[in-house]
Amino acid sequence: MKQQIISFAKKLRNHKQLKYIVTIAIFLLIIGIIDQNSLIKRAKYNREIRLLQNEIKRYQQEYDNSTKKLNELLENPENLERIARENYLMKKPDEDIFVFE
Repeated sequence: MKQQIISFAKKLRNHKQLKYIVTIAIFLLIIGIIDQNSLIKRAKYNREIRLLQNEIKRYQQEYDNSTKKLNELLENPENLERIARENYLMKKPDEDIFVFE
């Protein structure tokens, strides 16, 4: 094993370009895979950020729709009464309710 390392080191001395190639390869390995902020982890984080931004947009649309419905109910008491009658089977004191299924 020791002789293999020595042999490899001698080859590196003889080939200057090979030294640079090995150095760049090691650097790319560290940056691409091993490092805490590797390119793989960065891609994973970017994907997660996009998913969360899409979720934020979806919740914002739901919020806007709910706010619009609430404002419609608050502005028009007839809508509020209609919803109370249809969804919650509420009635006025002098009325009878018949439910047909």
